[in-house]
Amino acid sequence: MEVLEAIPWGLIAPLIVIQLLLAIIALVDLVKIERTNGPKWLWVLVIIFIHMVGPIIYFIFGRKND
Repeated sequence: MEVLEAIPWGLIAPLIVIQLLLAIIALVDLVKIERTNGPKWLWVLVIIFIHMVGPIIYFIFGRKND
């Protein structure tokens, strides 16, 4: 338990919250949008497994602009 006490939660907690918010917003947008650049299942994997950068990659490259 000493390891958990040594973690600077004041610095890490905001990053975790930002990452979760970005992922949730990207996933909601992915569900609502009709067409994407590539299959939706692939974008779900990118958003979930590439933390912090995945949702940003989705918003830059994944959305299909008609």
